[in-house]
Amino acid sequence: MAMTQETAPSFQHLAAELRLYCGEDSLAALARELKRNGCRRAVVVSGRSVARSGAMDLLRNALGPVLVGESQSVQPNSPVPAVEEVARVLEANEANAVIAVGGGSAAVTARAAAILLAERKPAQELCTRRLPDGRFDSPRLDAPKLPQFVLPTTPSTAFVKAGSAVHDAATGQRLALFDPKTRAKALFLHPAFLRTAPVALVREATLNTLSTAVEALESPQCDPVSEAMLMHTLRLIARNLDRLEQDETAGREYLAIAAVLCGRGTEQAGGGLSSVLAHAIGHRAHVSNGVVNAIVLPYTMRFNALATQQTTPRIADSLGHGQTGAAADVLESLLAKLPIAHRLRDIGITEADLDVIAQAAMGDFFVSRSPRRVQGVADVRGILDAAW
Repeated sequence: MAMTQETAPSFQHLAAELRLYCGEDSLAALARELKRNGCRRAVVVSGRSVARSGAMDLLRNALGPVLVGESQSVQPNSPVPAVEEVARVLEANEANAVIAVGGGSAAVTARAAAILLAERKPAQELCTRRLPDGRFDSPRLDAPKLPQFVLPTTPSTAFVKAGSAVHDAATGQRLALFDPKTRAKALFLHPAFLRTAPVALVREATLNTLSTAVEALESPQCDPVSEAMLMHTLRLIARNLDRLEQDETAGREYLAIAAVLCGRGTEQAGGGLSSVLAHAIGHRAHVSNGVVNAIVLPYTMRFNALATQQTTPRIADSLGHGQTGAAADVLESLLAKLPIAHRLRDIGITEADLDVIAQAAMGDFFVSRSPRRVQGVADVRGILDAAW
C-alpha cells in the first residue's frame, strides 16, 4: 500500500509557564509558591463537600496564618450568583491570592470571581459576544488579577486554562470570560485531595477530558507538540479509566495528569461540536458535561469524518489497545463498557428539546471550530437526532 507523504511542518506552538507538583509533598510546594509570588493573604474557594473533608484540614494546617478566609460557594457550571459571592468574599478579606480546591467549576469560579472583582463590571459586560456579522469579540480585561493556585479533586482540563465560562440562569446563556492573567501560577496534584471525589464524578470529568482531547486531535490546527500531549492523554485515559472501579489512588493521579496534558495540548486547537452540544444540553438535563460528551462524541466524529480522514487514525491508535477500525468505532467500544447513559433520551432529553438545543448550539463560539463546517441548524439537528 502506498504511503501518503506528509508535508513539511510549519507552525507556532506558544506555551504559558506551567508549574506542576504531584505527590504527598505538594502542599509544602504550595507554601513555597505562595511565598515566591508574595502572597500573604489567601482565600480558599471550594464547594461544601470538599470543605468538610480531611484533606482540607491538611491544607489549612499547611497554610497557617496565610489563610485569611474561605468561600464554599462553588456550584456545578459556575452560576453567576456563586461567582459574585466569591468575589465579595475575596474583597471582604482583602485577599492577594486565590486557592481553588475542587473540580473544574472551582477553578472557573475562582478565576471568574477574580475578574469581576478587578474589572468592577458584571459578567454580562465582560464576556465574549457574537457580533451581527457572525464574528466573536472578546473585550480586553486590563485590570491586574489576583494570583490563582489550584488543588484539583477531579481530572479537569479547566485547571490550566485562561478562559472561564459561567452560567447565566436568567438567560440560559454560557458567558465566556477570557483573561490570560487568571492562569494558575501553580497546580498541586495531592493524593488526599484526589481521593475526595466520588468515583462517578472522577469518571465524568475524565470523559470530558477524553472528548476534549479527541476534538483537538481532529482539528487541522493541532501541531506536532500538541499532538504528542493529546495522544498521551488518550493513552493514560485508556489505561487508567477502569482502575476507578478498584478506587486506586494511582489511577486517579494518572487521570489528573492526563487532564493537565490535555489542557496544555488544547491551547492551540481546542473545542468543537461535542463541547458545544455538552454546553447546550448539560444544564437542561442536569447531567455532567462529561456524560453528554460521551453520548454525542461518536456522532460528531462521524459528522466530521469527511474532513478528518488524515487526523483520526492517531485517535484510534491511542485508544485502541491494538484494536483496529474507525476512530469513532474504537471510541464507542471503550465507552460501551462504562456504567453511563449512551443515548440522549436516557438523560431526559425529549425529541421536542432538540430544536431548542440546536439553536442554542449555533450561538456558541466553539461551533466555528468544527473541522467540517457547520452550515446551519439543520446540521446540528442531524447529529442530535442520531444521538437521541
